[in-house]
Amino acid sequence: MTKRPPTLQATDKLAFLLSLVPWLIDRAQVSVAETAKHFGMTEQEIRDAVMLIAVSGIPGETHQYQDGDLFDIAWDRFEDDDEIVLTHLVAIDDSPRFSGREAAALIAGLQYLSALPENADRGAIDSLMAKLARGASTRPSEMAVEAGETDAAVALIREAVATGVQVEFDYVNSRGDHEHRHADPLRIESVDTDWYLRAWCHLRGAVRIFRLDRISALTLTALPIQFHVGDVPLPDELFEGSADDLFVTVEVTPAALSLIADYIPDDAERATVGDRVRTSVRVSHYHALKRLVAGLPGMVTVVEPPEARRAVVEWAAAGAARYGIEPG
Repeated sequence: MTKRPPTLQATDKLAFLLSLVPWLIDRAQVSVAETAKHFGMTEQEIRDAVMLIAVSGIPGETHQYQDGDLFDIAWDRFEDDDEIVLTHLVAIDDSPRFSGREAAALIAGLQYLSALPENADRGAIDSLMAKLARGASTRPSEMAVEAGETDAAVALIREAVATGVQVEFDYVNSRGDHEHRHADPLRIESVDTDWYLRAWCHLRGAVRIFRLDRISALTLTALPIQFHVGDVPLPDELFEGSADDLFVTVEVTPAALSLIADYIPDDAERATVGDRVRTSVRVSHYHALKRLVAGLPGMVTVVEPPEARRAVVEWAAAGAARYGIEPG
């Protein structure tokens, strides 16, 4: 004889109903059998609970239950098809919600994150996006994240992580040197518009950072990944200092300080000069300084050393010359 589950006590019934209502809302429509299986109860207990929900609500201003003060369900589907569809919600609809625009922005961000190799559980992300869409106060705007030049590289790196194989690629470092690397991809991160791959480099025998737009001929190998995320320490800061770093004095607008924070040493002095802040940044090579300055036009001025100023000036003059602009 099949043993019947124990009868729920009053507090257990309340906890069950508080769990059941949002679960039903999240699924829009679901069968009694599936609901019973999910909660570990009999189908009749689920039907009784739904009947109780349908006569529950909050009285209106007259302190009497009027039409619209109670939950309601699609009775035909419940009685004929054994399906549960909530057609009217009470109080829950009055809770604060994201606006359609806010939900659209969050969904776009989740779409973007789902492409990154460390976020392999697309099912959880898709479920969250669906919940945001259903829970918004208005229908979120249809939008998609625009594909970028590095998207193909990101997709291939994600495939490498999913299949557990190393990648190999040609790389141009900040000094302009061409190298060929084998690496175990660990994490992809962005700084402003640039994307970087943190990976265990088998050539160097250590974690290295590669800018995706400097990677070419990226391919999967047949070699298994030797290091995964968690096997090696990854600091929160993307850029770490080394004994070979070069220090450059710059004057930067206060608004841009946070944008170059990764490049400013912890012990760097700061002084106010007019409407700007004078401090120092740490770069691996003066060539790396060019993109830093170009990414914040008018907000960063290189002060010293002279060779750093010269590198930026010559690079800017060469760019202007391509457009027929005489340097000022």
